[in-house]
Amino acid sequence: MEFDSDWLTLGKHRVRLRSSRGFPTEMMRSVAEVVRLAIDNNMSARARLVEILFEQERTDEIAVGTTLVEDSVCAPQLEAEIAVVLLPEQVNIIVTAVDQNEVDLHVGVYERMLAEKLGVVPPIQ
Repeated sequence: MEFDSDWLTLGKHRVRLRSSRGFPTEMMRSVAEVVRLAIDNNMSARARLVEILFEQERTDEIAVGTTLVEDSVCAPQLEAEIAVVLLPEQVNIIVTAVDQNEVDLHVGVYERMLAEKLGVVPPIQ
């Protein structure tokens, strides 16, 4: 059993919270909600929050999966805005665009396939 990660469902997003400092806290869940709102309001409908990694050095990495390359244009602006709201030293948003032919767009399956393509979860055998 892993004690450094937890799964959270926020609307259409299925997010893995992972922390190098121990089990994810309520503060981390609040951060996930803020990031979800930012993604929902600034990226396409295909963008999904996949993972948030909280590092010991206070660098937070946010993994976003999508089928539209244009969503990666929003990442620098979202990093700056999220850093202002949450006050971390550094926030890195990594947007990975996957070809639409590589994923099934059905609800639930899409989120799982994006997580597999980003390496957050192992593929189902």
